Amino acid sequence: MNLLEKYIQSGALSGDAADRLLACNGDPNCLRPFIGDDGRSYITVRNQFGNLETQPIANTTATLRKDDWKILDDAIVQVSKERLRLVADLKAAGLTFTIPQGMGKTVLETETVGDVSDAIISMDGLRESTDDRPEFELGLLPLPIIHKDFQFSVRQILASRNGGSPIDTTTAMLSSRKVSEAVEKLALGISSAYVYGGGTIYGMTNYTSVLTQVLTAPTAVGWTAATLLTEILAMRTTSVADFHYGPWMLYFAPSWDAYLDEDYNATSGVTLRERIKKVSGIMDIRTLDYMQNYDVVMLQMTSDVMRMIIGMDITTLQWDTKGGMQKNFKIMTIVVPQLRKDQNDNTGIVLGRVA
Repeated sequence: MNLLEKYIQSGALSGDAADRLLACNGDPNCLRPFIGDDGRSYITVRNQFGNLETQPIANTTATLRKDDWKILDDAIVQVSKERLRLVADLKAAGLTFTIPQGMGKTVLETETVGDVSDAIISMDGLRESTDDRPEFELGLLPLPIIHKDFQFSVRQILASRNGGSPIDTTTAMLSSRKVSEAVEKLALGISSAYVYGGGTIYGMTNYTSVLTQVLTAPTAVGWTAATLLTEILAMRTTSVADFHYGPWMLYFAPSWDAYLDEDYNATSGVTLRERIKKVSGIMDIRTLDYMQNYDVVMLQMTSDVMRMIIGMDITTLQWDTKGGMQKNFKIMTIVVPQLRKDQNDNTGIVLGRVA
């Protein structure tokens, strides 16, 4: 039984809506009907060539106009951009892997590659070197759906339409925020590791192979800005010792902001934040809202260390209940972090934490 079938049988989605989703091979656009200019109901789905096309539907009546869907989608995208700082950085750096029709897949199979023996040196080249080949090790990454529901009654929609005002997007925005927060926390490692099908989803701070560095709290006696700089340099050394040479992004807990923006010393003329940015290999410094205490993460921004797996971007589905008097909506996405290492457990993620 695949994830889609479990999702349907659990009662989260049932009846005609489930049948339509199965008929569309998991394409969520089939649950986004809209009213066209001619008053007929349409959906926009991907054809066999992967291109979007608009199709009329006869067995399903649309409730929202196309402009209503745009209002909902705009509100949802706006909120998701506010909270997905870590995920946004990874996407902006191109550290993503897209799975077509992600609703129809429950896990992503991955491999780690081992090394081969060293080359030898000889004068005539006749000496035989060790004949070997790299070993491959299979791993699994779960692809869960992250989702949140909300509803409108028919009367709410009619009142909005008759009054000439757009539908209220407050609930949609709050629901989108919860989905966005869940994705961000999963990538950061604040939420519990998700386990399914023999695989586990980890984030930066709960990754079992993460490298560590003991930090000094800025409230400790004798702490100075130079103390943190020295410890950041030690984190870089730790990463290099694991054969990860940058470039790195530094992520700080919000509690560091007050110290990062103070002068590095009385004569430097720069803040501690500016001084750390001058360290070779450091791309930038970011504050992540959900990082805790005085945690700091040094992340090598390459796809062999961390990337986001995208099975479905944030989207909104709709179906009817209560005789059509209630219009149900589900904001959902399949976006999960993939943290990566080689067979020697070498990785490019260093977690600095106060002891």
